[in-house]
Amino acid sequence: MDTVVVTDVPRAPLDAIDQLADYGVATVHEALGRIGYLGPDHRPTHLGRRIGGSAVTVLCWPGDNLMIHAAVEQCQAGDVLVVTTASPCTDGLFGELLATSLQARGVRGLVIDTGVRDVAELRAMGFAVWSRAVSAQGTVKSTAGAVNVPIVVGAQTIQAGDVILADDDGVLRVPRGEVPRAIELAKARVDKEQATREAFQAGQLGLDRYGLRDKLAALGVRYVTAAEYGIR
Repeated sequence: MDTVVVTDVPRAPLDAIDQLADYGVATVHEALGRIGYLGPDHRPTHLGRRIGGSAVTVLCWPGDNLMIHAAVEQCQAGDVLVVTTASPCTDGLFGELLATSLQARGVRGLVIDTGVRDVAELRAMGFAVWSRAVSAQGTVKSTAGAVNVPIVVGAQTIQAGDVILADDDGVLRVPRGEVPRAIELAKARVDKEQATREAFQAGQLGLDRYGLRDKLAALGVRYVTAAEYGIR
């Protein structure tokens, strides 16, 4: 492990991040061709939050949150802290005091590959967290790690400055340079979905709108009456 703290990481414009975040994780994920999703294991500690921000990445040792403290100094308004460990860990590396420090710097939330604690306090202060576990198990501050280096979280390699979107559906990574394209594709998908929504509200079936009747027939699906199926 290269034990460094990388400074001056480039970030996408906040107005563009906010515009992309408004579309939500599921929409952007689909619009980009189903790439960038961290997987189903990172769940929000409290529902109803939707955030977007630039990733400040942290690599810690299991059971040790020293580098989270080092990372706070590198955070700016609009960032999202993204934390993992060198090997699997579910200890509560993060709690209310660290959240207070991050919130004072304008950080929008945390995505963490380990555990968090002080969940009631995090909810009360409105600090958004997505984690693999909730655990009262505490940590030490003893071992050097790294800040703003590439890390692997779930199914994704995350670079410092990547855009992180998170809501009730999970967490998504969008490369910083892809943000303008992602906005364009997400808008097109939303417009398409609105047309479909209006068609469904008018009574059209998905079978007809998506041309699925021919697919069912090609797959050998037959329509039979209840009597033909033996239902009396």
